[in-house]
Amino acid sequence: MDHSFLLWGIFNVFIVSMLIIDLVVFHKKDQEEGIKEALIWTGVWIAMALVFGVGVYYFMGSQTALDYYTGYLIEKSLSVDNIFVFLLVFSYFKVPAKYQHKVLFWGIFGALVMRLLFIFTGVALLERFHWIIYIFGAFLVFTGIKLAFEKDKEVHPNRNPVLILVRRFIPTIKDYYGSQFFVRRMGKLVATPLFIVLIVIETTDLVFALDSIPAILAITRDEFIVYSSNAFAILGLRALYFAVSGIMRLFHYLHYGLSLILIFVGVKMLIEEFYHIPTPYALGFVAASLTISIVASILYPQEDEELVEGSPEKTSP
Repeated sequence: MDHSFLLWGIFNVFIVSMLIIDLVVFHKKDQEEGIKEALIWTGVWIAMALVFGVGVYYFMGSQTALDYYTGYLIEKSLSVDNIFVFLLVFSYFKVPAKYQHKVLFWGIFGALVMRLLFIFTGVALLERFHWIIYIFGAFLVFTGIKLAFEKDKEVHPNRNPVLILVRRFIPTIKDYYGSQFFVRRMGKLVATPLFIVLIVIETTDLVFALDSIPAILAITRDEFIVYSSNAFAILGLRALYFAVSGIMRLFHYLHYGLSLILIFVGVKMLIEEFYHIPTPYALGFVAASLTISIVASILYPQEDEELVEGSPEKTSP
């Protein structure tokens, strides 16, 4: 579906404006974000996403609005997995809490650009080579099954090929220098560990995008709906991290719910030619999977010893 450049322009101006307000007005100084503030911003982003969906309903119709809300819920649920990784990365590099917001801000900004490219590429491929839908579907099913059997998440930044390449061409220092990504030492520009953390965050999101973009393409091929639902899910991720990062480990059954969602949308893609699963059913399945996994985590908590064993080992950058 084609949308006017004006619509794309207005939406992107809005997104950039909100990012600027977030960084320049509300987070001008480096400070640790409190849970109360994070919860408020989480509520603001969710409210804006819901209101935007009302606008989609009014201007584009009920089916498009349903596609948007389904895509948003899928992207929001899958992005929760990013929080675990953020927690491990910040722990691995021992990033001071007051600098984490800046890293996530620029990481999310980069994620929006990368996902926009992914979306247009994915839609173009599906329109030209329809059989790719089976590759996307099989990949999602495989990823979902793999996630179901995944016990503990681990990060190995030193194995990251992009990070290895960056360190080869850009000199780095071992100590943090405030919230700066680069500093001058002996007349040369060198990268601080904070820039290294940003690279890890960006490349990690790139891997997550390989799951999330095909997942929402199983719902709709409308580039604007795919991008807008992605954008709102990602923009609220930073605030959500600070709001719930401390309790995310309590939801130890959540990855089973995410696994079911990935398998479901993968199967939806694989059988699309033979049977179309209505969007309301997809929305209901995603919501039910998340609810059941969260409720099960609360009703059947992990033992304290298991939580301790699963905590990330702190290692110097």
